[in-house]
Amino acid sequence: MDISNKELKKYIPIANLIAKTFGRNCEVVIHDLTVPQNSVIYAVNNHVTGRKVGQAFDHLVKQVLLSRKLDEDYVAGYKTLTEDGREIKSSTALIRDSNEKVIGALCVNYNLEGMIHFKEFLDEFMAVEQEDKEENVELMENVAEIADDLIDRIIAQYGNGELKRKEKIQLIKFMDEKGIFLIKGSVDKVAEKLGISKVTVYSYLDELKKNGDSEGEFDEKHV
Repeated sequence: MDISNKELKKYIPIANLIAKTFGRNCEVVIHDLTVPQNSVIYAVNNHVTGRKVGQAFDHLVKQVLLSRKLDEDYVAGYKTLTEDGREIKSSTALIRDSNEKVIGALCVNYNLEGMIHFKEFLDEFMAVEQEDKEENVELMENVAEIADDLIDRIIAQYGNGELKRKEKIQLIKFMDEKGIFLIKGSVDKVAEKLGISKVTVYSYLDELKKNGDSEGEFDEKHV
């Protein structure tokens, strides 16, 4: 597989090792966060959640960057659900380059379905914690910097020209779905980057909610 980012390519053997060690119920995904809309660049045992190369990240903001358990650039053992309702135990480690900038993430997703019947004996292994992330959270400076980079990269990947109203709404829809606006100060930053007011960002969000998020689908493969 041709992966242009050489620093992230080094993690492919680690991903394969983890998947081989824990078997077919263990999915390992590598994300390139320099291209957020198409961040998945490698996935092994991807039948677990259906992750595909070219897709965007899902839980990075809500369950990793906003987690009170984020320590030393990783969060281990949080719960996610697949679209068909299967319980997944997930862990994510951030990947930094030689300049200490976060450029990627290594995610491990383990399918617990076959173990549910043995839950009484496996409670320690299966323990997951849930946190309420529906409020705007004040972030450590380190996480705020990562969030700023994500916002810049999301907007930059969509193009350098002046964006039309519909394109701005699509960007805001994407960022809202990915939890960007749960981060304190993100509305101001997005408004500034898009050259619109904070009130306009909120009006676009209200419009999306009223229309059932039908204002155009964001093309995750748009580069």
